Order: sequence, then C-alpha cells, then structure tokens
Amino acid sequence: MNKDLAWMLQPFAHRGLHDVSKGIVENTRSSVQAALNHQFGFEVDLRAASCGTIMVFHDEHLDRLTLTTGRVSDMNLAQLQQIQFKDTSDEMMSLQNLLDLNDGRVPMLLEIKSNWRFDDTTSLNRFVSMIIRTLDRYKGDYAVMSFDPLLISAFHDLAPAIPRGLVSERFEDLKHWHPLSWWERLRLRFLLSFPRSRPDFIAYDINALPAIAPIIARSLFKRPLLTWTVRTSEQLLRAQKYSDSMIFEGFVPPDKRMTSPS
Repeated sequence: MNKDLAWMLQPFAHRGLHDVSKGIVENTRSSVQAALNHQFGFEVDLRAASCGTIMVFHDEHLDRLTLTTGRVSDMNLAQLQQIQFKDTSDEMMSLQNLLDLNDGRVPMLLEIKSNWRFDDTTSLNRFVSMIIRTLDRYKGDYAVMSFDPLLISAFHDLAPAIPRGLVSERFEDLKHWHPLSWWERLRLRFLLSFPRSRPDFIAYDINALPAIAPIIARSLFKRPLLTWTVRTSEQLLRAQKYSDSMIFEGFVPPDKRMTSPS
C-alpha cells in the first residue's frame, strides 16, 4: 500500500445511504446526510456541468431521476440546481456543496464518470484539474476512482498525492458498454492499464469475484480491494472472502464491520 489507506477498510454507502421510499434519493444531500447520521463513509458520483463545475450525479442523462430531460453536461450550475428531482425536494449538489456538507466527518469515495469521449489531453486535464482545485483545501479522507484509466492516469500525473483507484468488472453488458471496443473492454476487465495509471486500490464488481486481475493486484501488488455493490447476504459472504472493504446498498450494517443484511 503506497499511501495510508487504513481509513478505506470499512463499509461505504453506495451513492449515499439512500432509500427512495423515504424520499432519500441517491447522490443527494439527503442520502449523504443519512450516511453521516449513521457515521458511514459513502461513495458518490461526479460529472461536469457545461460551465465546468463538478456536480454530484450518476447518470449522463437527467431523465431517470429528475423531471427534466437532457444531459448534465449541456447545462450549467444554475440550471442544474433548479432542476426538480422526482422523489425529493433536494437540489442537485456540486462537489463543493458536498465537501461543505461532509466537512471531514466521514471518508468519501468519489467515482468520476467518464463520457469516454475526451477529444484530447487538454480537455481531459482541464476536467481533472477542476476536480483537483475543488478538493485542494479539503482536509478529510477521500479517494477518487473511475472506470476510465485515462482519468486515473491524469490524477497520477497532476496530483499523485490524491489516492486513486481503478473500478472494473467483466464488461459483458454490450448495451451499457457500447462506446468501448472489444479490446478496450478486455483491457479494462484485466486491469491492463495498471502500469500506466498506477492505482492505489481496486474496486471490482462483486458479481465478478473471484477474478484473476484483482487477486493479483491485491496479493502481489498489495493494493486494497474494494467490491461493489453488495446488496445480499450471499454477496456479503463473497465480499468477506475476497475483498478488503465493500460498497453496500439496500441495508444498514449495524456497525462498521462487514455484517450481514437483515
């Protein structure tokens, strides 16, 4: 382990501790506050608005969670914060809003969403630099991670002190991963970007464990292995056997150990 990531060895609430039946929607202020109330670390997703501001939102499109259509990247900060969610009165948070809310109280995993369409190194570095500048004065524990090794490589080049992780899976869902060629999917599945991106940890799909690439990263290169998204007792048992930490959803662990869903 190149950095002190002992804080990472605990459960993290997936997209905050959300429960739509209670009006707590993923990646919103309410879901983060629920994680804080239970003193759990949390994972959230980041993507850029048209003005470059980094927003807390998972999807490329707004349709699934809000009453508005279109892409997050086509709207600026003011427009996005006026959008109404379907199941909560919360407004969309910026990364700065998130940092102010957490204020170092619990650790954060920040998954950076990629559009897989960076035209050049300049646009890639501009995006990563905006995240770095926003995080610059934050004092709490956090790490960035992404499926896109270009993003993680950029963090290695521009801010090597920030803990960074590669997110991966089998990449068998061609409908979801259609922007990627078969070779790109194979390369991502087997973590072949490891020498260039030099991740500090790996986050691998629970449904794909055990798998040779994360086993090698964990055992040979001593990288912590997180797994996502743990929702069932069977998945929890697999997480306990093959990983160091989990990202969970749909239940509230009674403590900070990998304890079974009720």
